[in-house]
Amino acid sequence: MTGRETDVSALAAGVAAGDRRALARAITLVESGRADHRAQALDLLDRLRSGPPRQALRLGLSGTPGVGKSTFIESFGLMLIAQGLRVAVLAVDPSSARSGGSILGDKTRMERLSRESRAFIRPSPSQARMGGVARRTREAVALCESAGFDIVLIETVGVGQSETVVAELCDLFLLLLAPAGGDELQGVKRGIMEMADLILVNKADGDLKPAAQRTMAEYAGALRLLRRRPQDPEGFPRAMCVSALETGGLAAAWEDMQTLAAWRQENGHWTARRAAQARHWFEDEVRQGLLAALSREPVRSRMETLGQDVAEGRLSPEAAAERLLSALR
Repeated sequence: MTGRETDVSALAAGVAAGDRRALARAITLVESGRADHRAQALDLLDRLRSGPPRQALRLGLSGTPGVGKSTFIESFGLMLIAQGLRVAVLAVDPSSARSGGSILGDKTRMERLSRESRAFIRPSPSQARMGGVARRTREAVALCESAGFDIVLIETVGVGQSETVVAELCDLFLLLLAPAGGDELQGVKRGIMEMADLILVNKADGDLKPAAQRTMAEYAGALRLLRRRPQDPEGFPRAMCVSALETGGLAAAWEDMQTLAAWRQENGHWTARRAAQARHWFEDEVRQGLLAALSREPVRSRMETLGQDVAEGRLSPEAAAERLLSALR
């Protein structure tokens, strides 16, 4: 057995044993862009996949800036840990334009949760990838499941039309909103509303509580106008108020999440959803591989030459694209 195989084998054993340091190293490995690291990452994932099957409840979370996503995750995570569950948080942060690294660093914003031995927090840079999730977030989720975590919470960069990509990663999609006036409803895209399983209006405490209840009523009314999805029982999707600061409504929200997840499992929607997600990421991986091929020689030089012809008016963009695609075919 080579040294590389020994290292991957030991790393796989560490992840399967629930070692948080091994898990952190494994996620670093799958996020690496180096070709040799990619080969090791695929080997690692194959080894873990061949072991005893482990599944976690995957929760996607998106929300408007300043809504208190980190406070919510910390309070919610601490509540779950108090129930004996292990919680992993994969927080996708905006990337630095200079280093490509994570700007915000969620461990500094979830100090109490980060000190818990039954919690794991991993901030990852989005690296300019659309959809609010990083390129290898799906593989990081699989690693957290292999490490024995019961809940994997995926926090996206922020709310927007593109944030619906996280729905292809999770079992339940939570949309966190702040109390606001009626104009707030116009600022949230229909696409993300249709993806949400639960809309949680945060900061329902103190002077903001009446505003939170009004906002919740507005969104509940908006949800009633949307056609109920076949994968949902009666009453879902729904809107409710929570207070991450005072922990109000968190237990009720968790109960609703468990109810919805159990219903989908009993009615076959859980398995079908995960199968569809796997197919989606297979197709996405193929697309990303084809795009990467455009940056390699000799395709890159050919593309540069054709681009110059387009810029100088010798070829139309459509004709130049057809020539390049014909060469690839």
